[in-house]
Amino acid sequence: MSKKLVAELMVDYLERRDVKYIFGLCGHTVIAMLDALSRSKKIQYVSNRHEAVASTAADGYARVTHKASVVMCHLGPGITNVLTGVANAAFDSIPMVVFAGDVPSYYYGKHPHQEVNMHGDATQYRLLEPVCKRCWRVDDPEALPDILDKAFRLAESGRPGPVLIDMPMDMWSREIEEDLFARTYNDSHITVKPALDPEAAKAIAKKLIEAKNPVIHAGGGVLLAQASKFLDIPVSRTLMGQGCISDKHPLMVGQTGFWGLASTHEFTLNADVILALGTRFAEADSSSWYQGVTFDPSHTKFLQIDIDPTEIGRNYPVEIGAVADLKLALAQILEAAKAIKPEGIKRPGLREKIQKAKDEFKASNVAISNDGRFPMTPQRILKDVKEAIPEDALIFTDVGWNKNGVAQQFEITIPGTVHHSSGLATMGFGASAVLGGKKAAPDKICIALIGDGGFGVNPTCMATAVEQGIACTWVVMNNMAFGTIAGLENANYHTQFGTKFHTPNGEAYSPNWAKVAEGYGVEAIRVEKADDFRPAMDKAVKANKEGRPFLVEAIMENIAVPTPGCWNINDIYTPSELVKEGKLVKKENGKYVPPSHAKSHITK
Repeated sequence: MSKKLVAELMVDYLERRDVKYIFGLCGHTVIAMLDALSRSKKIQYVSNRHEAVASTAADGYARVTHKASVVMCHLGPGITNVLTGVANAAFDSIPMVVFAGDVPSYYYGKHPHQEVNMHGDATQYRLLEPVCKRCWRVDDPEALPDILDKAFRLAESGRPGPVLIDMPMDMWSREIEEDLFARTYNDSHITVKPALDPEAAKAIAKKLIEAKNPVIHAGGGVLLAQASKFLDIPVSRTLMGQGCISDKHPLMVGQTGFWGLASTHEFTLNADVILALGTRFAEADSSSWYQGVTFDPSHTKFLQIDIDPTEIGRNYPVEIGAVADLKLALAQILEAAKAIKPEGIKRPGLREKIQKAKDEFKASNVAISNDGRFPMTPQRILKDVKEAIPEDALIFTDVGWNKNGVAQQFEITIPGTVHHSSGLATMGFGASAVLGGKKAAPDKICIALIGDGGFGVNPTCMATAVEQGIACTWVVMNNMAFGTIAGLENANYHTQFGTKFHTPNGEAYSPNWAKVAEGYGVEAIRVEKADDFRPAMDKAVKANKEGRPFLVEAIMENIAVPTPGCWNINDIYTPSELVKEGKLVKKENGKYVPPSHAKSHITK
């Protein structure tokens, strides 16, 4: 029997899994794997300057491909740095396989260089346990083939998420029999997803048909236009649900929650039945669960379908809870509905009501979206970006206006073209995730909308773009502050301490990110007036099509995203007699009213 190095067998395995990219950063514990990768004709190693950039780029890649991305990092500071990107993927259900180098197995507990051993010998894998579906430490190289198959299957099945394979550095260089990998040639790479129990599909269809005011509330990854149309049911969505159907669809009413729309809440509050798809009713999407603000379980019956049983009934009691793949479940519900009511349902005036609300909201933004003042309004930036990029461009947002404003006001018409950091809301996500997005979709225009605070977290993403030939665009919306927090602090405490960037003498400060980009070798423009922004975006799109990365920077006024919902943090900072310990105990004029001095978040 022939033997090969473990690192070479692992590269063979990854090639057979059709892994095209490994995102990582070198270290002495992984050089055996790097050597094996150097001879691969099918896998490209994407070297980064920081492990958080690597894991976040891998996150962006997996969001587009819907397959587990692969990350490799060094031990010690390598695995602590990779943590944020892995956690972000976990919170948003993104599949990922992480390989981390570790100390030699025969030195466990001897405190070799960079060993993590405060509470056990060679226990660095425990650092990722809270954010990984499973963590393996490979103490026997012959167990590796089984571990690899289990790792990829677990990452991609059920509720997707990251897994870790911790590799003591000597394991890469062990020789083992090639035949040990024979099982991996026979193991299926696809796990069949569960459908609904047929009786559950019928029961859900019946509830929707009999409801007077049903609503479908959609989380991430839902394609439901056909079912919505047949039963004439309005669709509300979460942040992660943006793009589940076109924002221009006549039955899409918009986002719910703190950064949602007041018109959306009219539908969700008055619904007698809500079918929740792939959402746990998270805090921001549910106005901190204040009864009667976004949802009202006192008169609404909840039906909930999720791939993860632990999410069923998490925040609202359910009349029917079911575990299933959403695409399969929707097809079954539609089939059952057609059997019960072949003619479908028409709700006179519904589409007109939805369109009227959309038109009114758009009209309210026309003036500020066309405003020529400088610093620019965020609404003007988003309008010009929308006009400059093709409809199928991939957009990666960050935190602040570039996420919450996009989710509320930037119409997405093609499913899968917008990607937010939702669960962890990671500052710096967009700047690195766009790298992986472009690798996954090289023929698409890929842009990151990001604030100056978020971009400053890790601008080394630009070095990766230049080195790897990744032709993406960063749009830096620069308000010289951690703008959302500045607005929140100003609204509640009338100060912006610790949130605005300034020099010791108090002058507003920001790096010139366009010049920084040029230092990295990225073409860049810092616009000096509002009318220069759109031409700059046109140049960026042209450069991307020609294979070059680009950065556009605009100084932006710090205007808060409108907030028709509510968020308990405001009531913690500025107590309201309407709220006690996170619960709405009474209403003023039939609705929640935030404290008067917490309404305005505009900072100057």
